[in-house]
Amino acid sequence: MSERIQKVLARAGIASRRAIETLISDGKIKVNGRTAALGDRIGPEDRVQVDGQPVGQDKLIQQPCQVLLYHKQVGEVCTRHDPEKRPTIFKKLPRLKKGSWIAVGRLDINTSGLIMLTTDGELANRLMHPSSEIEREYAVRVFGQVTEEIAQRLLQGVMLDDGLAKFEKIMDSGGEASNHWYHVTLKEGRNREVRRLWESQGIAVSRLVRVRYGDIWLERSLRPGRCELLDEKKINLCRKWVGLAPIAEQRAIIRRAKESIEIKRNPVKLRKSKARSPKKHTPRARIRRDSRKKRR
Repeated sequence: MSERIQKVLARAGIASRRAIETLISDGKIKVNGRTAALGDRIGPEDRVQVDGQPVGQDKLIQQPCQVLLYHKQVGEVCTRHDPEKRPTIFKKLPRLKKGSWIAVGRLDINTSGLIMLTTDGELANRLMHPSSEIEREYAVRVFGQVTEEIAQRLLQGVMLDDGLAKFEKIMDSGGEASNHWYHVTLKEGRNREVRRLWESQGIAVSRLVRVRYGDIWLERSLRPGRCELLDEKKINLCRKWVGLAPIAEQRAIIRRAKESIEIKRNPVKLRKSKARSPKKHTPRARIRRDSRKKRR
């Protein structure tokens, strides 16, 4: 059940992983009375203090995995606290008693569409990691003439500031005049990657909507600014993509962790067996005993 300390505390909503690493470097986190170090692993039975304040053991337990779909609108940002006071998607999400929502990637302020969020930090990290190669599909409206040569270059790969990038597929979706719609897919989620790929060919993007993440689609029933929870079957599908156990197995691990904490909090006290003292006979009992003797 032990996991890296920054992962556990970030999942508990104490701070981001980077902020926790800074707190560890500053010596502000203690585990079982000693100063924590980067790379330390902790479990739900450990006693943790952050800047002198104890962290409840219940918070150290991985909460049951939930996955939420949100239809982001243009003008919203994907950060929890925006210094410019712009609207953030986290203000519209259902509140959790324990843990926090973790966004699986981000969309820039001018992009709308599907965002997945989860309470499971490990699931979020694996879904975002390039090695998972999970497809993202976008509907993009461009302004400019897209020739066959441009499309081939975008499929073969273009060198951007942060390395080689390409689309896996480009599908013509129709349009009028210079404004034309395409559906494009890629297997990574670098910052503004779709826009930068088109702009590298002198093509301006006038609208961008993410419509799919893996096998999860943005349904028409999910209106802009609204969210919905995935059912267990679809959550297990997401976990299967990245090699994680189904929810049922995760629940069993969580239950064992809770039982372990409960046993340590309320240990069973074994009663010492006492020698039985002889029964004291009351006067009435003595009379009954004497009468039985006389009868014999």
